[in-house]
Amino acid sequence: MENSLSPSTRILQLQREHRALDEKIKAMAENPWQNQLLVQKLKKEKLRLKDTIERLKDDLIPDLDA
Repeated sequence: MENSLSPSTRILQLQREHRALDEKIKAMAENPWQNQLLVQKLKKEKLRLKDTIERLKDDLIPDLDA
């Protein structure tokens, strides 16, 4: 299903997921007794999403050297 989406739609979907993870991380940070390993895992997933979003955005921009 993910591959059938347009790049722009996929970027929007990933951005929503990124924001949701950010909100979850912020909420967990308010409770210092939260599982720190889970917080680290969520942060890594958030970073992975950000990298994927940036890669997709770069793919949308035409190569000026071509």
